Amino acid sequence: MSQLNPKVGFVSLGCPKALVDSERILTQLRVEGYDIVPSYDSADVVVVNTCGFIDSAVAESLDAIGEAMNENGKVIVTGCLGKKSEMIREQYPDVLSVSGPQDYTSVMDAVHAALPPRHDPFVDLVPDYGIKLTPRHYAYLKISEGCNHRCSFCIIPSMRGDLVSRPVEDVLREAERLVKGGVRELLVVSQDTSAYGVDRKYAPGTWRGREYATRMKALCEGLSELDAWSRLHYVYPYPHVDDIVPLMAEGRVLPYLDIPFQHASPRILKLMKRPGAVDKTLERVLRWRETCPDITVRSTFIVGFPGETEAEFEQLLEFLDAAQLDRVGAFAYSPVEGATANQLPDPVPEAVKQERLARFMEKQAAISAARLEAKVGSVQQCLVDAIEDGIAVARSKADAPEIDGLVHIQNADAAGLRVGDFVDVEITDSDEHDLFGDALVKPGATPFDLKVL
Repeated sequence: MSQLNPKVGFVSLGCPKALVDSERILTQLRVEGYDIVPSYDSADVVVVNTCGFIDSAVAESLDAIGEAMNENGKVIVTGCLGKKSEMIREQYPDVLSVSGPQDYTSVMDAVHAALPPRHDPFVDLVPDYGIKLTPRHYAYLKISEGCNHRCSFCIIPSMRGDLVSRPVEDVLREAERLVKGGVRELLVVSQDTSAYGVDRKYAPGTWRGREYATRMKALCEGLSELDAWSRLHYVYPYPHVDDIVPLMAEGRVLPYLDIPFQHASPRILKLMKRPGAVDKTLERVLRWRETCPDITVRSTFIVGFPGETEAEFEQLLEFLDAAQLDRVGAFAYSPVEGATANQLPDPVPEAVKQERLARFMEKQAAISAARLEAKVGSVQQCLVDAIEDGIAVARSKADAPEIDGLVHIQNADAAGLRVGDFVDVEITDSDEHDLFGDALVKPGATPFDLKVL
């Protein structure tokens, strides 16, 4: 790379949707001949992609902007917190530019103003799949922007707007490029994956000579044509999700659903402005397991929501017992500036929130540990993420990166495993979070005979 190329530092914060935004900006920077550098000292300008979902994320974003200002001085701010430009400029009036999420044009305009490009098409080569911030073997595939829901605890629609679905053919082409570039797992993300295509009236698109509707099931059918795992995140429990589960049972998409249930009290769910038919939700989960016994259901919940009584919290614990969810994340309710839930009466005292959170996690830990223990003796297909000291750190079909558990493969060296390999693993042990096992090797096998797909 030419030493004359202008250099951009990049800080990416927030959720996988924001990570995809960062990847798109970085790809455009590289296409235009900018070098991406890893330190403030070596950068001519720094871009900070912020998060603004909860107060702790706002604080982290403001701290990141402050650090970039102190260490470099030329800072371009984008992302969700960019919707609150007055807050940013009040603390850091000298930032070069502030823009909101998905506003790639404003970011590039600000970079051009601060640092005109010196593009050399013979030197500046970018792979077809663009610049990725994830490891080479997995990638986030964002299928839509925004959300049509107005959950009372959430301000994402005010930052990212209403639902805007990408045409199905565009999504499938991007997925195909990623897989050709070495991606073995596609993580489908959006604010509401179940609603994909509703804004486009499920308009059809053509990919590989076949017509697909802009709809979740058709998208899954298309993704199943690629030689990669496809994992669904942020799925609302609408009735049409039932149509996806047979595809999972057939092995066409991963038997995994990430569904943010948030609570189990009908009254609290109504206050949250979330779907509230808990009995139907529980029936649906049990029916999914009948159709696809290997399905993994992960979810997130909020405890200590304004007005939550002890009896309503007990309803939540009872739901955990009945649903036997595989993976669960939980948060004590935190007021987010601009969320309508802040005006609800009877806030739960902080000490009570934390006590309920601890009880919730204790119960779920026991459930998760038991469900993992039941896998001891089974064989799980896994994807290798890393190899450390002769042990491969991998994930099974039940484990999304960074949020779920791991599978520790003890005989990585003997098996000749590499990062990005698919491998069958015999599970020998478990704890509250992870599985342990050995890669299956035929007697007398060399590493090349190993059952690696």
